[in-house]
Amino acid sequence: MAWAARAGLTARAVVYLLMGVLAVLVAEGRSAEIDQKGALEAVVSHPFGGWLVGLTAVGLAGYALWRLSEAAFGAVGEGRRIGPRAQSLVRALVYGFLAYSAVSVVTGSTTGQSSQQQGYAAQTMAHPGGRWVVGVAGALLVVTGLALVAQGLRLTFMRALATQTMTPAARALVTQLGRIGTTARGLVVALVGALVVDAAWTYDANKAGGLDGALKTLRDRPFGPVLLAIVGLGLVAFGLYGLAEARYRRV
Repeated sequence: MAWAARAGLTARAVVYLLMGVLAVLVAEGRSAEIDQKGALEAVVSHPFGGWLVGLTAVGLAGYALWRLSEAAFGAVGEGRRIGPRAQSLVRALVYGFLAYSAVSVVTGSTTGQSSQQQGYAAQTMAHPGGRWVVGVAGALLVVTGLALVAQGLRLTFMRALATQTMTPAARALVTQLGRIGTTARGLVVALVGALVVDAAWTYDANKAGGLDGALKTLRDRPFGPVLLAIVGLGLVAFGLYGLAEARYRRV
């Protein structure tokens, strides 16, 4: 599980680095899909890209397996408390889906992640009570995003790292990257959740466009390109922090 965790954390970091770079490029006027699948599609078209995305899929599957083991047996430093184990189960499901998305990129699937999420939202809202389900899911994303912002500002993410093995300079760098990156990631997740809630409220599944839709909505606001570039740099910071987490995480 330790190897699976470190491989998964590395894969996650690479995906966030790519998404951050794509966000900056879109802010400059380029055309790209700014989400996990879009980031992998940007890689697969390059030499050896298929192999790299395949390795990323293996890493993401390892991350999902590690989180599933935490859900079953308890997380390091958290014991067998229900709350952390439930969070690990949700993360296992999310990253299992991302691993599947990475495999679909390698095999040539052309369905965008944003379009998939809009389709899921539309199918759910077509059922009785479906709008409430979508709205609650969006509200949970908002809460999750705000919790991540709080973690970034309060530096609680450092508790999971073996800081005693870091040099003072490395610890200071990782702290700042984690602060900026985790806060940026939380703001993006909260924005995605707010758009999902809006989609349920207005009965318009097109607003539930996931990460890509949220960031492009931000781009289309006043000073949007500047804000999108700042968020993109924040995601790059989270990716760099993620590489450090893969090295220093207590697992």
